[in-house]
Amino acid sequence: MGLNPQFGIFLDPTAGDPREPFRLTKIADDNGLDLLTIQDHPYQGRFYETWTLMTALAMASEHLRVTPNVANLPLRLPSVLAKQAATLDILTGGRVELGLGAGGFWDAIVAYGGTRRTPAEAYNAFEDALHIMRGMWDSTSRSFSYDGKIYSVKGALVGPKPAHRIPIWAGAIGPKMLRLTGRMADGLFISLAYITPDKLPEFNAQIDEGAREAGRSPDAIRRGYNVGGVIRPGAGSVGTLTNGIDGTAGFWVDTLVHFYTEYRQDTFIFWGGGDVGQQIEVFAQEVAPAVKERVAASVA
Repeated sequence: MGLNPQFGIFLDPTAGDPREPFRLTKIADDNGLDLLTIQDHPYQGRFYETWTLMTALAMASEHLRVTPNVANLPLRLPSVLAKQAATLDILTGGRVELGLGAGGFWDAIVAYGGTRRTPAEAYNAFEDALHIMRGMWDSTSRSFSYDGKIYSVKGALVGPKPAHRIPIWAGAIGPKMLRLTGRMADGLFISLAYITPDKLPEFNAQIDEGAREAGRSPDAIRRGYNVGGVIRPGAGSVGTLTNGIDGTAGFWVDTLVHFYTEYRQDTFIFWGGGDVGQQIEVFAQEVAPAVKERVAASVA
């Protein structure tokens, strides 16, 4: 069996009542969830800027670990992103994780001053970023250098040190990126809306291959699944983009346990519909503990 299951929320950064993200964060924090994640689309005029919002929410919470889901690399210089993450990690007492994506909405990225990249260039940039960020965090000297295909740093002054080893989650779907995730990252973020369960064995195999190539245990790589839907009375169903998981708390428990035992998904990020605050409470109070209990019983 894999890593212990953990649970979080996928917070919508749409600009509106500025009190709302703090209210939802408090509900997640008070009810024992593990992760607060926020999508990062800087070019969306209707969205708050993710790192600013995440920082404010991190400082307003006590227990939640925070991460972009996932940071838009083409618009975020990796050396600066490393310093941002390290700084917030210190300020929160070690509650920062870093989801990172290679980019995809290239017209919007270019409109914001980013560079359009081919798939090969996006891959190279992502690999460079992993080397740079991990290198700057782990460097034992005062400076760090890395000569990459897209990104390079030349004697960059490092510090301050993060409060803990910051996990890096990759937002990846292609085989080459999945193998890179296995070689260098700590986890994967994908979404049920786009990656259906039948595709998960293939994804897992690519991650496992990359991990073994790097001499790492495949079981050490977290598998994160963003799961949207609604918890409510009625017959259960598992859809994709439109509906997600729709059913009772018990149906959600059965479904997530199935994802864990059959597909090795161990981190479930909830994106609820309807009354979001009430949905988060139900997910935290009725779904997450029951999944943990079922998983623990299955390995006892």
